[in-house]
Amino acid sequence: MVKPRFSWSRRQLLGRGLAVAVGAGLGLWQGQRWWGDRSQAAALAEAIPFWGPHQPGIATPDVAAALVVALDVTARDRQELTQLFQALTDRIAYLMAGGALKPLDQRYPPSGSGILGDEFPADRLTVTVSVGASLFDQRYGLAAAKPRHLTEMPNFPNDRLDPQLCHGDLLLQFCANHEETNIHALRDILKQLSGLVVLRWQMAGFQQPDRDPHPRRTTVRNLLGFKDGTVNPNPKDEKLMNRLVWVSRNSPEPAWTVGGSYHVVRIIRMFVEFWDRTPLDEQEAVMGRSRSSGAPLGYRHEEEIPNYQRAGKAIPLDSHIRLANPRNPGMGEHQILRKGFHYSRDIDRAGQLDMGLLFLAFQQDVKTGFEAIQNRLNGEPLEEYIKPIGGGYFFALPGVADRDSYLGQSLLRSV
Repeated sequence: MVKPRFSWSRRQLLGRGLAVAVGAGLGLWQGQRWWGDRSQAAALAEAIPFWGPHQPGIATPDVAAALVVALDVTARDRQELTQLFQALTDRIAYLMAGGALKPLDQRYPPSGSGILGDEFPADRLTVTVSVGASLFDQRYGLAAAKPRHLTEMPNFPNDRLDPQLCHGDLLLQFCANHEETNIHALRDILKQLSGLVVLRWQMAGFQQPDRDPHPRRTTVRNLLGFKDGTVNPNPKDEKLMNRLVWVSRNSPEPAWTVGGSYHVVRIIRMFVEFWDRTPLDEQEAVMGRSRSSGAPLGYRHEEEIPNYQRAGKAIPLDSHIRLANPRNPGMGEHQILRKGFHYSRDIDRAGQLDMGLLFLAFQQDVKTGFEAIQNRLNGEPLEEYIKPIGGGYFFALPGVADRDSYLGQSLLRSV
């Protein structure tokens, strides 16, 4: 029998983490020491709730830094797999609350990396855990419980997928105000899961969060210079999220999936040097929007809903916005909740910048959500400037209801 990879009981960890999170001094002193500004200190102290019917990091407001990490599970049996999910639950709840490292005898390795000091802020950290299709093979007896549409992500016509950047048994999505917080959390979790998982691939992302969140309007721009996320559904609209994002009891999915969501990751390289040499009117025709205002072509304001009954005179028939959402009857059911982060990795062998979009999307049904949209976009003019190179299909587990439960519990007990 493998011993648990953590030394404190779950209740001890949770009690300590929650006590620190509500301490009046945490955000102030930590923020002043790290960044020296009271408003930033308040942001550092803010903790996102972990417990509930859905995992945090999905309908949670966007933050500046993301880190997506795919893992392969090396647990030897179902018992070790259960220990893995229990340890994940304990550490995520602890890290999201903010807290202090446990002091240990100096003859032993320290209890944490120390990159944020001996005490660390919550920093609006969320860690979202999703499972890949490969976890449902014969290793752990889970095949009968696999979500209906959970498969390896297929190759779409414009894809050039790198096998070293695709798929995985598990996916951890870290989001926080600062990238150091994500790295601190990742290292902590990997230490606790030693012997149970191995790294497969990772991708870090960054963005300038929306400065003025408003329906059908955004300040966020992608690395092509255009506004990104204008028509994203409102994550605060609970009825809309229940219809589009969360698996419900009426869904034709295994019962354990209720409260979860299909999680699509796409790493999309953008050929920014080529784009930067493209005339502005051509750029706008490709997108279907004004680069400056974000308004649909022929309109003045970003939030205006375009009328497509004009035979493509203003907004080309093959523009990105027109193909992504042609506004035909019933198109509202194909919406997805997307999160977009920039990535910037390196320089390729041709001396070109390797940067682009870390695309994350959540939906109740991946077939009527992401795949329906992507199939309409196949062959669009934008493909000349972008190339998807990695990612995968995953399923975000339902949330953890209370302190006596753990991530993946409903899955493991279903078969």
